[in-house]
Amino acid sequence: MFKNRKFLMFMLLSVLSVLVLAACGGGDKESKDKDSGAKSKSSLETIKANDKIVWGVKNDTKLFGLKNPSTGEIEGFDVDIAKELTKIILGDETKVEFKEVTSKTRIPMLNNGDIDSIIATMTISKERRKEVDFTDVYFEAGQSLLVKKGSPIKSIDDLDSKTKVIAVKGSTSAINIREKAPDAQVLEFENYAEAFTALKAGQGDVLTTDDSILYGMASQDNNFELVGGKFTEEPYGIAMKKGSDDFVKAVNDALAELKSNGKYNEIHDKWIKK
Repeated sequence: MFKNRKFLMFMLLSVLSVLVLAACGGGDKESKDKDSGAKSKSSLETIKANDKIVWGVKNDTKLFGLKNPSTGEIEGFDVDIAKELTKIILGDETKVEFKEVTSKTRIPMLNNGDIDSIIATMTISKERRKEVDFTDVYFEAGQSLLVKKGSPIKSIDDLDSKTKVIAVKGSTSAINIREKAPDAQVLEFENYAEAFTALKAGQGDVLTTDDSILYGMASQDNNFELVGGKFTEEPYGIAMKKGSDDFVKAVNDALAELKSNGKYNEIHDKWIKK
């Protein structure tokens, strides 16, 4: 009799232990589910909760993103487009923050969460689509060549093993030029300011990147000119983290609105002169 009571007590305690553990486990699961729900909050919801958009822009690219030394403000086509997109999405163009990126740092900064989006003369490519999501094309550019006036280089066909070509690290231009002129020597610099300074100092014979960027350089120093026309197509897109479908859609809708209401053309004509 005593043994049976002891056995029944043991069984009762075992059942109670299982029930307690199950309850605790359920609480953990509920807590984890809540945490998971918070973490899976969409990028657009997070942006609206923060009440600002942090844009990655270039600081050294005249016409698109260039820091004004007298004001300290970044100015250009990309900057004005970003402000207008912010105005449509958040209702106020001042709800922006701009952080400097380069061709090399922009994707790491995006994926690290330092910025919400990249609007920085970024060409849409198959390789980059593996790392980020892109909006629709917001600007059509093409790769070209910048040389000192009087240079014997007139087109990409003139680039040979003796030619030193300057490009920027992390850009599609550096990849393209190696394919289009495989014999040329390619010198890569951190950003466009350093690249243009190197060209002016005679460290290279030609600088290559998108024509839109080169026009900005040529406008700063009329001793240089573009030659050879475009030899690639460079469609610019705005980049977000992978899986940011809601944010991509919001920006695409805002871009369509800018183009339909004439604001896009107004900004284009302000910065990109024919």
